[in-house]
Amino acid sequence: MRKALIGLLLTGWGAAATAEPVVIAALGDSLTQGYGLMQEEGFVPQMQGWLTAQGAEVTLINAGVSGDTTAGGAARVAWTLTPEVDAMIVALGGNDLLRGIAPKVARGNLATILTEAQQAGVEVLLIGMQAPGNYGAEYKAAFDAIYPELAAQYGALFAPSFFAGLAAEGDPSAVSGFMQGDGIHPNAEGVARIVAALGPHVLDLVRSAEE
Repeated sequence: MRKALIGLLLTGWGAAATAEPVVIAALGDSLTQGYGLMQEEGFVPQMQGWLTAQGAEVTLINAGVSGDTTAGGAARVAWTLTPEVDAMIVALGGNDLLRGIAPKVARGNLATILTEAQQAGVEVLLIGMQAPGNYGAEYKAAFDAIYPELAAQYGALFAPSFFAGLAAEGDPSAVSGFMQGDGIHPNAEGVARIVAALGPHVLDLVRSAEE
Protein backbone atom coordinates (compact mmCIF):
# COMPACT_ATOMS: atom_id res chain seq x y z
CA MET A 1 0.00 0.00 0.00
CA ARG A 2 2.74 2.46 0.95
CA LYS A 3 4.62 1.68 -2.29
CA ALA A 4 1.48 2.33 -4.34
CA LEU A 5 0.89 5.69 -2.65
CA ILE A 6 4.46 6.79 -3.37
CA GLY A 7 3.99 5.76 -7.00
CA LEU A 8 0.85 7.85 -7.27
CA LEU A 9 2.63 10.87 -5.84
CA LEU A 10 5.48 10.50 -8.31
CA THR A 11 3.05 10.22 -11.19
CA GLY A 12 1.18 13.28 -9.98
CA TRP A 13 4.39 15.27 -9.94
CA GLY A 14 5.26 14.15 -13.44
CA ALA A 15 8.29 12.15 -12.37
CA ALA A 16 9.22 9.09 -14.33
CA ALA A 17 7.88 5.99 -12.64
CA THR A 18 10.67 3.56 -11.90
CA ALA A 19 10.34 0.17 -10.29
CA GLU A 20 11.91 0.08 -6.85
CA PRO A 21 12.44 -3.00 -4.68
CA VAL A 22 9.80 -3.71 -2.08
CA VAL A 23 11.46 -3.22 1.33
CA ILE A 24 10.41 -5.78 3.93
CA ALA A 25 11.44 -5.68 7.60
CA ALA A 26 11.57 -9.09 9.28
CA LEU A 27 10.60 -8.39 12.91
CA GLY A 28 11.47 -11.38 15.06
CA ASP A 29 13.73 -13.07 17.57
CA SER A 30 16.75 -15.38 17.26
CA LEU A 31 15.00 -17.43 14.56
CA THR A 32 14.90 -14.34 12.37
CA GLN A 33 18.25 -12.97 13.55
CA GLY A 34 20.10 -16.18 12.56
CA TYR A 35 21.35 -17.40 15.92
CA GLY A 36 24.27 -19.84 15.74
CA LEU A 37 24.71 -19.54 11.97
CA MET A 38 27.09 -17.88 9.58
CA GLN A 39 25.58 -14.62 8.37
CA GLU A 40 24.72 -15.95 4.92
CA GLU A 41 23.02 -19.04 6.43
CA GLY A 42 20.41 -17.13 8.44
CA PHE A 43 16.70 -16.80 7.72
CA VAL A 44 16.86 -13.31 6.19
CA PRO A 45 19.78 -13.92 3.78
CA GLN A 46 18.35 -17.26 2.67
CA MET A 47 14.89 -15.77 2.19
CA GLN A 48 16.43 -12.89 0.22
CA GLY A 49 18.15 -15.41 -2.05
CA TRP A 50 14.98 -17.45 -2.48
CA LEU A 51 12.91 -14.40 -3.42
CA THR A 52 15.56 -13.16 -5.84
CA ALA A 53 15.58 -16.58 -7.51
CA GLN A 54 11.81 -16.19 -8.01
CA GLY A 55 12.40 -12.89 -9.79
CA ALA A 56 11.05 -10.72 -6.97
CA GLU A 57 12.48 -7.21 -6.55
CA VAL A 58 12.81 -7.23 -2.78
CA THR A 59 15.13 -5.94 -0.08
CA LEU A 60 14.84 -7.69 3.28
CA ILE A 61 15.90 -5.97 6.50
CA ASN A 62 16.92 -8.18 9.41
CA ALA A 63 15.00 -6.81 12.40
CA GLY A 64 15.49 -9.94 14.49
CA VAL A 65 16.79 -9.62 18.05
CA SER A 66 17.91 -12.77 19.84
CA GLY A 67 15.89 -13.41 22.99
CA ASP A 68 13.13 -10.98 22.04
CA THR A 69 9.56 -11.58 23.18
CA THR A 70 6.37 -10.12 21.73
CA ALA A 71 6.79 -7.32 24.29
CA GLY A 72 10.22 -6.50 22.87
CA GLY A 73 8.80 -6.46 19.37
CA ALA A 74 5.98 -4.15 20.42
CA ALA A 75 8.50 -1.81 22.08
CA ARG A 76 10.62 -1.40 18.94
CA VAL A 77 8.12 -1.74 16.10
CA ALA A 78 7.65 2.03 15.76
CA TRP A 79 11.31 2.64 14.94
CA THR A 80 11.46 -0.50 12.79
CA LEU A 81 8.78 0.98 10.52
CA THR A 82 11.04 3.58 8.91
CA PRO A 83 9.65 5.45 5.86
CA GLU A 84 11.27 3.11 3.33
CA VAL A 85 9.63 -0.02 4.78
CA ASP A 86 6.74 -1.24 2.62
CA ALA A 87 5.90 -4.49 4.41
CA MET A 88 6.77 -6.48 7.50
CA ILE A 89 7.16 -10.11 8.47
CA VAL A 90 6.25 -10.68 12.13
CA ALA A 91 7.70 -13.87 13.64
CA LEU A 92 7.51 -13.53 17.41
CA GLY A 93 6.20 -15.62 20.29
CA GLY A 94 8.75 -18.40 20.69
CA ASN A 95 10.39 -16.74 23.69
CA ASP A 96 6.99 -16.00 25.20
CA LEU A 97 6.42 -19.75 25.13
CA LEU A 98 9.79 -20.52 26.70
CA ARG A 99 8.93 -18.14 29.55
CA GLY A 100 5.33 -19.32 29.92
CA ILE A 101 3.97 -15.82 29.32
CA ALA A 102 0.17 -15.64 29.46
CA PRO A 103 -1.48 -15.89 26.03
CA LYS A 104 -3.51 -12.73 26.64
CA VAL A 105 -0.28 -10.78 27.20
CA ALA A 106 1.28 -12.09 23.99
CA ARG A 107 -1.94 -11.33 22.13
CA GLY A 108 -1.93 -7.75 23.37
CA ASN A 109 1.67 -7.22 22.29
CA LEU A 110 1.09 -8.65 18.82
CA ALA A 111 -2.04 -6.50 18.49
CA THR A 112 0.12 -3.44 19.25
CA ILE A 113 2.53 -4.43 16.47
CA LEU A 114 -0.27 -4.96 13.97
CA THR A 115 -1.92 -1.68 14.94
CA GLU A 116 1.34 0.22 14.37
CA ALA A 117 1.76 -1.41 10.97
CA GLN A 118 -1.83 -0.68 10.02
CA GLN A 119 -1.47 2.98 10.97
CA ALA A 120 1.72 3.19 8.90
CA GLY A 121 0.05 1.62 5.85
CA VAL A 122 2.46 -1.33 5.97
CA GLU A 123 1.35 -4.80 4.85
CA VAL A 124 2.07 -7.64 7.31
CA LEU A 125 2.71 -11.36 7.13
CA LEU A 126 2.05 -12.82 10.58
CA ILE A 127 3.77 -16.16 11.18
CA GLY A 128 2.18 -18.42 13.78
CA MET A 129 3.75 -20.23 16.71
CA GLN A 130 2.30 -23.28 18.44
CA ALA A 131 2.52 -23.90 22.18
CA PRO A 132 3.88 -27.24 23.43
CA GLY A 133 1.45 -29.58 25.14
CA ASN A 134 3.20 -29.46 28.52
CA TYR A 135 1.53 -26.13 29.38
CA GLY A 136 -1.85 -27.82 29.29
CA ALA A 137 -4.64 -27.96 26.73
CA GLU A 138 -6.22 -24.65 27.80
CA TYR A 139 -2.96 -22.69 27.45
CA LYS A 140 -2.18 -24.32 24.11
CA ALA A 141 -5.62 -23.60 22.68
CA ALA A 142 -5.48 -19.97 23.80
CA PHE A 143 -1.96 -19.37 22.50
CA ASP A 144 -2.37 -21.16 19.17
CA ALA A 145 -5.54 -19.17 18.44
CA ILE A 146 -3.76 -15.80 18.77
CA TYR A 147 -2.22 -15.76 15.31
CA PRO A 148 -5.08 -16.71 12.97
CA GLU A 149 -7.51 -14.55 14.95
CA LEU A 150 -5.30 -11.45 14.89
CA ALA A 151 -4.47 -11.94 11.22
CA ALA A 152 -8.18 -11.98 10.43
CA GLN A 153 -8.89 -9.01 12.70
CA TYR A 154 -6.18 -6.80 11.18
CA GLY A 155 -6.33 -8.03 7.60
CA ALA A 156 -2.79 -9.43 7.73
CA LEU A 157 -1.49 -12.29 5.64
CA PHE A 158 -1.02 -15.45 7.70
CA ALA A 159 1.38 -18.39 7.67
CA PRO A 160 0.37 -21.03 10.24
CA SER A 161 3.83 -22.02 11.47
CA PHE A 162 7.44 -20.87 11.23
CA PHE A 163 8.52 -24.52 11.30
CA ALA A 164 6.11 -25.80 8.64
CA GLY A 165 9.01 -26.70 6.36
CA LEU A 166 10.39 -29.07 8.99
CA ALA A 167 7.07 -30.48 10.10
CA ALA A 168 6.53 -31.60 6.50
CA GLU A 169 9.18 -34.24 7.13
CA GLY A 170 6.57 -36.11 9.15
CA ASP A 171 9.22 -37.98 11.14
CA PRO A 172 10.26 -36.32 14.43
CA SER A 173 13.60 -38.12 14.39
CA ALA A 174 14.34 -36.70 10.92
CA VAL A 175 13.59 -33.15 12.09
CA SER A 176 16.42 -33.32 14.61
CA GLY A 177 18.86 -33.50 11.72
CA PHE A 178 17.83 -29.99 10.69
CA MET A 179 18.33 -28.46 14.13
CA GLN A 180 21.35 -27.11 15.95
CA GLY A 181 22.60 -28.86 19.07
CA ASP A 182 20.22 -26.90 21.33
CA GLY A 183 17.22 -28.49 19.63
CA ILE A 184 15.57 -25.05 19.35
CA HIS A 185 17.27 -23.29 16.45
CA PRO A 186 17.45 -24.68 12.91
CA ASN A 187 20.77 -25.33 11.23
CA ALA A 188 21.52 -23.99 7.73
CA GLU A 189 19.70 -26.85 5.97
CA GLY A 190 16.78 -26.47 8.36
CA VAL A 191 16.56 -22.77 7.52
CA ALA A 192 16.59 -23.61 3.81
CA ARG A 193 13.58 -25.88 4.29
CA ILE A 194 11.80 -23.28 6.40
CA VAL A 195 12.44 -20.65 3.72
CA ALA A 196 11.12 -22.92 0.96
CA ALA A 197 7.86 -23.39 2.89
CA LEU A 198 7.42 -19.75 3.91
CA GLY A 199 8.64 -18.27 0.63
CA PRO A 200 5.27 -18.39 -1.18
CA HIS A 201 3.68 -16.51 1.72
CA VAL A 202 6.37 -13.83 1.48
CA LEU A 203 5.77 -13.57 -2.26
CA ASP A 204 2.11 -12.90 -1.47
CA LEU A 205 3.29 -10.16 0.91
CA VAL A 206 5.40 -8.62 -1.86
CA ARG A 207 2.41 -8.57 -4.20
CA SER A 208 0.20 -6.98 -1.52
CA ALA A 209 2.81 -4.27 -0.91
CA GLU A 210 2.99 -3.53 -4.62
CA GLU A 211 -0.77 -3.04 -5.02
